[in-house]
Amino acid sequence: MKIYTKTGDKGTTSLIYGQRVAKNDMRVEAYGTCDETNSMIGLALSHLNNENFLGKEIIENAYHKIQTNLFHVGAELATPKGKEVKWSLKSSDVEEMEKQIDDWDVTLPDLTNFILPGGHPAGAAFHVARTIARRAERCAVILGDDVNPLVLAYLNRLSDLLFVTARYVNHHLGAKEKTLHS
Repeated sequence: MKIYTKTGDKGTTSLIYGQRVAKNDMRVEAYGTCDETNSMIGLALSHLNNENFLGKEIIENAYHKIQTNLFHVGAELATPKGKEVKWSLKSSDVEEMEKQIDDWDVTLPDLTNFILPGGHPAGAAFHVARTIARRAERCAVILGDDVNPLVLAYLNRLSDLLFVTARYVNHHLGAKEKTLHS
């Protein structure tokens, strides 16, 4: 199978079911931003390859499922309104992220001030992934009623989890959090 099709050379792309839209269509922007989030998560995880700490395997397993679910989110966003979605999220996907947030958050120092993104390269990359997930959520919101509310909840919770993951990784790898100067 060839990677290139040449069908997008004039600035259009296909949604699921074949409908052609401009590459700057908000639906394309939304699922493309999910793909960008997914790629940044992959980069963040790659920074953990040579690290060892308690909880690393839990992070890797959790994000394997999340990266898979981001493909499902993208597929849902790439499905035109009124068409059947082939891959769907479940409310339990959001609930699993909430449980993980709660489990990791209780192991972290309390937040008493805003923290600056950074720390260990993995932690910093999780912070970047968080901001990209927030952008994906904003793009999905623009689509309005065309978006499954579960997609919005998933992206919202994902950005929360990415924030906690960045803190968790930084904490376990000894990278001190920097706070705002007043």
